[in-house]
Amino acid sequence: MRRYLGAGTVLENTRAQLSALEQTEPVDTYHRQMALLGRRLQNQPRAFHDMFIADGTQAVALEFRQEELGAEFTFTLWELLLSDNDAGKLLMRFIWEVPLKLKRKFIRALDRHLSGRYPVFLGLSDNWPAENAIPPYIRDPALRARDFELVNQGYLGYMNVGYSAREVELLVWLEALRDKQCEEKPCEIGLTVPGKSAPKGGCPVKIHIPQMLSLLGTGRFREAMELIESCNPLPNVTGRVCPQELQCQGVCTHQKRPIEIGQLEWYLPQRHKMFADGGGEDVPLRPDPWALAVKPPIAVVGSGPAGLINAYLLAAEGFPVTVFEAFHALGGVLRYGIPEFRLPNDLINDVVDKITLLGGKFVTNFVAGKTATLDDLKSAGFWKIFVGTGAGLPRFMNVPGEHLLNVMSANEFLTRVNLMQGAQEEYETPLPEVSGKRVMVIGGGNTAMDAARTALRLGGEVTIVYRRTQSEMPARVEELQHAREEGIVLKVLRAPCEFIGDDNTHFVRQAMLDVMTLGEADASGRRSPAATGEKEPMAVDLVIMALGNSPNPIIKDAEPDLHTTRWGTVEVGQGSQQTSINGVYSGGDASRGGSTAINAAGDGQAAAREIVGDMTLSPEEIRTRVSLARGYSLLAAAPKTILAKRELADGIVEFIVHAPLIAKAARAGQFVRVLPWASGELIPLTLADWDPEQGTLCLVVQGMGSSSLSINRMRVGDVFAGIAGPLGRPSVVHSYSDTSGDMGAGNDTDTLANKDAGNASGSYADKPTGQNACKPGDQTAGNNTVVFTAGGVGLPPVYPIMREHLRAGNHVTLIAGFRNAGLLFWIGDDERIGKLQLSYPGLLDVIYTSNDGSFGVKGFVTVPLEDLLKSNLRGEGRQITEVVTIGPPLMMRAVCDLTRPYGVKTVASLNSIMVDATGMCGACMVPVNIDGKMVRKHACIDGPEIDGHLIDWDKFLPRFNQFNVQEQASKRQHGFA
Repeated sequence: MRRYLGAGTVLENTRAQLSALEQTEPVDTYHRQMALLGRRLQNQPRAFHDMFIADGTQAVALEFRQEELGAEFTFTLWELLLSDNDAGKLLMRFIWEVPLKLKRKFIRALDRHLSGRYPVFLGLSDNWPAENAIPPYIRDPALRARDFELVNQGYLGYMNVGYSAREVELLVWLEALRDKQCEEKPCEIGLTVPGKSAPKGGCPVKIHIPQMLSLLGTGRFREAMELIESCNPLPNVTGRVCPQELQCQGVCTHQKRPIEIGQLEWYLPQRHKMFADGGGEDVPLRPDPWALAVKPPIAVVGSGPAGLINAYLLAAEGFPVTVFEAFHALGGVLRYGIPEFRLPNDLINDVVDKITLLGGKFVTNFVAGKTATLDDLKSAGFWKIFVGTGAGLPRFMNVPGEHLLNVMSANEFLTRVNLMQGAQEEYETPLPEVSGKRVMVIGGGNTAMDAARTALRLGGEVTIVYRRTQSEMPARVEELQHAREEGIVLKVLRAPCEFIGDDNTHFVRQAMLDVMTLGEADASGRRSPAATGEKEPMAVDLVIMALGNSPNPIIKDAEPDLHTTRWGTVEVGQGSQQTSINGVYSGGDASRGGSTAINAAGDGQAAAREIVGDMTLSPEEIRTRVSLARGYSLLAAAPKTILAKRELADGIVEFIVHAPLIAKAARAGQFVRVLPWASGELIPLTLADWDPEQGTLCLVVQGMGSSSLSINRMRVGDVFAGIAGPLGRPSVVHSYSDTSGDMGAGNDTDTLANKDAGNASGSYADKPTGQNACKPGDQTAGNNTVVFTAGGVGLPPVYPIMREHLRAGNHVTLIAGFRNAGLLFWIGDDERIGKLQLSYPGLLDVIYTSNDGSFGVKGFVTVPLEDLLKSNLRGEGRQITEVVTIGPPLMMRAVCDLTRPYGVKTVASLNSIMVDATGMCGACMVPVNIDGKMVRKHACIDGPEIDGHLIDWDKFLPRFNQFNVQEQASKRQHGFA
């Protein structure tokens, strides 16, 4: 009680003292300052935040002055770094700014105190930063060798073993800490080489690498990504496939362990897409450049790395851009050439999405030089054109036995797997049997590595054969190392000189190898291989040639004013990407030959800079061009809809399909490449007819395999996933209008079937127009005739070629063969053949044959053809000036064998063995004998019409049966067996 009373007395005294003190000036000042401090804390909290941070930084600095960082401090510091708040970012900047010796102290602390928690820190401090670093995450060889998942998963791959997104960020930050911030910037601009204009190394797309590393080192990841994408919109693509060891990392001052610039470049957009910034791309929404029409439209031909970066940069500048791609999927070589275990397709899709968000348009199945010329694109309103059509035709060795089945190019093999998804059960494209088979890959570049590692994942026992040694291989060191880790065998100083096949199956079974030795250095600086004379056999079931590519002639042949180099590449100006055609630019493999994706991207970037700085059009002209180009882009991308369908005979169906640009460009003898549905296979179909006014094609399909049987089930209103063309060379039509009777005589009016493009195209009305058109009733053919032998569905492709000969005034004899009367079509007076006879009276004789004698002459088409040839020998009947044969391969061979002794020119049309039909795959190899030497021709580039007397039919015919086993399995799967 006394304590209570005493406390009350003290409290009263204290209150009295407080009351008195509050009246004093010092206390009054204190209250006013506290009130002011409170208001400042509310209005300016950052000032107090910075003050406390500064105090904390001082404390950290004091710790860094210790001889070594202690365990408790290291744990606390790391936890603060993991917090991903302002304090964490400040600490990242603090450590970035400290001298190298203090950075090493920090790394030693991580190694000593945190390696138990993070195994990647164990031993990190040994020779850091020059010779040691945290590597990107690479999947275990035993696991990755049997699937197509990404192998080098970069720093993000550590999330697969339990690291958080922030922990991965710190691993990237630790890699950036290794940077020296070199004033010379060799990684960005390269090193000057005496006597050479081009620097060694550096970045072809001019990424500001030191600045990027500085942003990463100070924790500004988003700003680093924005910096990269301002230079290169494809960082998540080029970061994966660029040969950094030859470019930025090849000149890094850390020579023993260069900074992982490529991995950092790839990481940033993936981080943004997947984690820290909410996911997805955030290209700012902009007004539609096509609606604004303030800048003229640009056409980009090809959607490889050169085309994509060119399209992105121009679209970002506000230009209306349309990208025209020959295939049904975008990405060019990035998609068809590079497997997904090295470059996932979704990274390509990301770039396409960015361009689309910027207003870019895409037109697939558009083959420049065939679907339209560059002049056509200019006439359609496009102000400038960038041509990035790639390298072209795959090279072969031209050694005996190369014609054998299962000897193919890496382009074909990779196209079947990558573009056409042949390894997926739901896709129709057949693949060669690989599982358990002995696979030989010939070559030492990245394509050889891709083909070998793909074959391994399909179950093959793979050996890479290379004529030099491992040290001379041009493949990326990483790719070769990965291939060896996965179990691929490397056989060096060996070169195939012959392939030997099974006489019954015609499949390759053995390769004979020349044993090589290295001689003097060649022009590339590598020692030249030479044969020693020693040979050794090697058992093989599949041979894949990865020997590089030659330029594809499609663009060159279609553009006589486009200058090319002696190697066939598009010629561009010195220090410029402009070609010999005003307003047309080129880059990438089209102008370089075989090169790299990053060099191609650099060319696309350079061309974009030239185009942006060259605009002098009036607003009215711009609006006119944009309107034209928009309409053309829509027309080019129009769905390939089935407008009409008619069953001609048992299993033979005629389709009328909407395809306006192809119908406008089509010429007799050409064909189209059809993708019936997204998971289907690419099928070549000859053009039976076309109507440029209606914008339609006529296709005739006989149901034989699972794909053609399924096509014939399609209905009116259905849409083909893609139709590309017209492809191949048009028929050469000679005018045999003299009356001399000399076999093979002609006159000066010989023309291609595509001459007089505006008039000579056919229509369903069979209007006889064109330069050499013969009016109905005319009979100017003299005593000559051109004979066509058409077997079954060979009649539809024969029809337009035959029509062109009639228009040229030639007499035509048609021998059309069918197995039986139930397969006859187009023979009525009101059908195509009958209408031609009515339109050209006296110029068209028709002979029908049937195998069983149920209609016309009994027997094959060779029966009446032989009668005509024998009549010629007796001096009777019309002299046969030329024979054109189209139909089943065995029939074409029989016709060629029959006409050879008579010396009658014979042309065979070959278009049923193709994959992409543009020459890029090399699948349509036709062995041709010229002067006793076998020469490789490609049916889609050199044909489809080839001199039938030059074809080595014994070697050629088995190619039609290469995928018989796969086709039968597909028919069973689809219920067609």
